[in-house]
Amino acid sequence: QLQASGGGLVQAGGSLRLSCAASGRTVSTYVMGWFRQAPGQEREFVAAIRWIGGITYYADSVKGRFTISGDNGKNSVYLQLHSLKPEDTAVYYCAAGSSTWYPRVRNEYNYWGQGTQVTVSS
Repeated sequence: QLQASGGGLVQAGGSLRLSCAASGRTVSTYVMGWFRQAPGQEREFVAAIRWIGGITYYADSVKGRFTISGDNGKNSVYLQLHSLKPEDTAVYYCAAGSSTWYPRVRNEYNYWGQGTQVTVSS
């Protein structure tokens, strides 16, 4: 089970930190990802981390502004959001994939959290 939190309302240029706490499984055995979905749009890839090798992946739209990280001890993954823009407004979902070859692909993930709303005002 995945529990996402940390969303909120922030002004453009602000920052937020999203958290995803996992229960039942150890996050380090998975590829962990963040996706987002704006109203009327499809869910899109934001960032992912592959524990083996510490490899991270980012969508071009967030590269340099968002950072994904994890804490094995807390069995959690985080997404630090900086320099937020109104177009970052969406529900953000964390996901876990047990055999994920393509971390940017939504269907590669087995488990999903409930989502947390991020709203960026202009």
